[in-house]
Amino acid sequence: MEATTKTKQTPPKQTKATELTAKVFGLTGQSVGNEKLDPTIFAVDINPDVVSQAIIAQQANSRVALAHTKTRSEVKGGGKKPWRQKGTGRARHGSIRSPLWSGGGVTFGPSKIRNFSVKINRKVRRAALRMVLTDKAKASKVIILESLEMSEIKAKQLTTLVGKLGLIKKSGKPAKVLLVSDKQNRKAYMSARNLANITYINVASLNVIDLMKHDHILLAQAALPKVKELYG
Repeated sequence: MEATTKTKQTPPKQTKATELTAKVFGLTGQSVGNEKLDPTIFAVDINPDVVSQAIIAQQANSRVALAHTKTRSEVKGGGKKPWRQKGTGRARHGSIRSPLWSGGGVTFGPSKIRNFSVKINRKVRRAALRMVLTDKAKASKVIILESLEMSEIKAKQLTTLVGKLGLIKKSGKPAKVLLVSDKQNRKAYMSARNLANITYINVASLNVIDLMKHDHILLAQAALPKVKELYG
């Protein structure tokens, strides 16, 4: 009999998450230092299928059914039989609101009661968000703001900040910037809402589509712990 040899299986090596840093700037555009980013948020493995699943679910859940046609039961009128069943020589009909009649109901038309929602697990949605943040961080497109406390409502202050940070596309146009606050900040919101290239959002409302639609992420330093708490 041949002796059987058992091969010892070695467990796969676990790669350590690489640490990433992001530059910290003040509201006037001056460099303050560097901030170490949490590797569990900004240095995870990226799975494009998970990100795609989160995008499809978010788009489907934001879809609203507007087109609506009335069926024969919803169209007004038609309670009386148009003419008697026999003896007239014409085709028999029971209601003038039949789909066969002009002005009647519609068969198989669009209905406003359609439901386009897609279920996605919370873990999958959060994982997709971490993957997009990782992609932005690796491309050095995550910038930390020391504070978002503005002294007044002024859009020019934000446009000046974006210009000093050099957030400009190759075409020369200003890049799209997502301004992420740690709390409700009315002055920052009012200053950014009239700017086409800057979008204000609260950290609790972060989503995959907004992150991917913008070229750079301006993240308030105070929002980093909340990102870890909400999406970690």
